[in-house]
Amino acid sequence: IRGGLMLRHRVIPVLLVKDHGLVKTKGFDKSTYIGDPTNAIRIFNDKEVDELALIDIGATASGRGPNFELVEQVASECFMPLSYGGGIRTLDQAKRLFSLGVEKVMLQSAALDDLSIVRDIANYSGRQSVAVAIDVRTGRFGKERLFRACDGSDEGKDWLGFAKAAQDMGAGE
Repeated sequence: IRGGLMLRHRVIPVLLVKDHGLVKTKGFDKSTYIGDPTNAIRIFNDKEVDELALIDIGATASGRGPNFELVEQVASECFMPLSYGGGIRTLDQAKRLFSLGVEKVMLQSAALDDLSIVRDIANYSGRQSVAVAIDVRTGRFGKERLFRACDGSDEGKDWLGFAKAAQDMGAGE
């Protein structure tokens, strides 16, 4: 209890998918297939988790958009709020994801390239439906640096400044 309020923990499993399959990685590198994401979702339904995040780790790196077929399949099995990230570059893609049952889109590369995508999606669906992922690594001299997840490139930006700018553009998380 903090300040008279009880803090509630939220359980949000993150499922990584690549090429239609559920994968595990070591440091988000060298993925190993571990099964069908639908089976994992059924388990999390039974566990009554608070939310489920599905991230297609191969979409942006391979230059393709979201796997709408997989999202539709997953959303039909998912009985908790569903977040999706991977390959989202346009408002139209986000709109299609929302129409398939996704409640929140997670952006990184598109937001790093142009934060106006965050504003456009937030204006369409509300701040609560847009999350911006930020990967931070400690550099050679102990300075924290903003990196792009799909290729590991150093963005040369202050991560905290980027986070504030994303929030100002409408990111809710």
